[in-house]
Amino acid sequence: MARVAFHTLGCKVNFYETEGIWQLFRNEGYEKAEFEEKADVYVINTCTVTNTGDKKSRQAIRRAIRRNPEAIIAVTGCYAQTAPAEIAAIPGVDIVIGTQDRDKMMDLVHKYQAERAPINAVRNIMKTREFEELDVPEFTGHTRAFLKIQEGCNNFCTFCIIPWSRGLIRSRKPESVLAQARQLVETGYEEIVLAGIHTGGYGEDLDGYNLAMLLRDLDKVDGLKRIRISSIEASQIDEQILDVLGSSSKMCRHLHIPLQAGDDTVLAAMRRKYTTAEFGRKLELIHRTMPDVAVTTDVITGFPGETVEMFESGLHFMERMQFADMHIFPYSKRTGTPAARMDGQIPEEEKNRRVSLLMELSSRMRLEYSKRFAGQILEVIPEMGAYEGDGDVELIGHSDNYLHIAFSGPKELAGRMVQVRMTEAGVPYCRGVRLNETVMSGFSR
Repeated sequence: MARVAFHTLGCKVNFYETEGIWQLFRNEGYEKAEFEEKADVYVINTCTVTNTGDKKSRQAIRRAIRRNPEAIIAVTGCYAQTAPAEIAAIPGVDIVIGTQDRDKMMDLVHKYQAERAPINAVRNIMKTREFEELDVPEFTGHTRAFLKIQEGCNNFCTFCIIPWSRGLIRSRKPESVLAQARQLVETGYEEIVLAGIHTGGYGEDLDGYNLAMLLRDLDKVDGLKRIRISSIEASQIDEQILDVLGSSSKMCRHLHIPLQAGDDTVLAAMRRKYTTAEFGRKLELIHRTMPDVAVTTDVITGFPGETVEMFESGLHFMERMQFADMHIFPYSKRTGTPAARMDGQIPEEEKNRRVSLLMELSSRMRLEYSKRFAGQILEVIPEMGAYEGDGDVELIGHSDNYLHIAFSGPKELAGRMVQVRMTEAGVPYCRGVRLNETVMSGFSR
């Protein structure tokens, strides 16, 4: 039996797409191998969000070539889209395919097998207007299902290359999203995470249909217990979205809303579409609509021109926002973006100092948020794991409000919704005790 191995770099969307490509190979009878094993085909799904992403992608490509020089090496993803000639020039690369036409992967593999001539299948992403359908009925080793609803971004922030690697916004047809959601529920998933490059932009290219309408339709899917939005911009949370958040019992009490910087001068230089005051007002509305909501965020520190005073004012703003968690990144130059050419580049040592201060704040806010739920009963979906032996094991999963909770229970509970009384707040995870009564439906796989 032919074997295929995958290596994925970058974001959740890339991991979703790798699962979609794996389904194509599986439908043709391939067996999945680990990337460190010998395989007949290696698929490397690349990232280009930073120059480091490019470098790691090249390293992964060369590892696959060394592992089996006779194998077919197929390279896809964002780096393949933005620098196809650079990748094709690596000796041993056979197929280059960007961030579109992945549904044609098997045709390209067959063509290479027949002709043994390198294939560069990358097209101009900026001309693409259709969402690429890649069905993913299940996720290897995951108890939450990701459902990609949107592709591309129209924002063109000064630090970001993604519009050039993913193209402009394309939304998945509502009927396709709902059909995929029903399929995932039938497989046994109780939580669906809506994902995309600019998820909150869903519907901007559709006629008379938007994200709020999609959320309402997903709310009606029988058997689906939780709906989580992977990320949404503050400016895209309008009255309709707030209404859904306030009325739906399935919407998770968790929103990931990227801030990026807590100072207006830096936000303007980044070309973000809000001020700190506007961001703060939106969070106030969200907390009023959905009490106890966990708001998590992304922050880039050390952006060109960000003075110590700007950083410190941003730090105070983040503390006032009381985020439940922050994902913190030191600014990294990305060749081809306006920010890479800006004056006032910050030394690495200073960036690292700021990262440490932000991480300290994030841990403190995360602990403060989790303390509010000590003694409460929360519904947790524990993750799959390689559990051995009989009896209870330690299970760890997320509550609807994004608390990471560890508790003891039989391994069969992985992937099922379990009622847990949280006994102790903590970072990186809290502790809890499973109640005798559990909400059981679980996986049919």
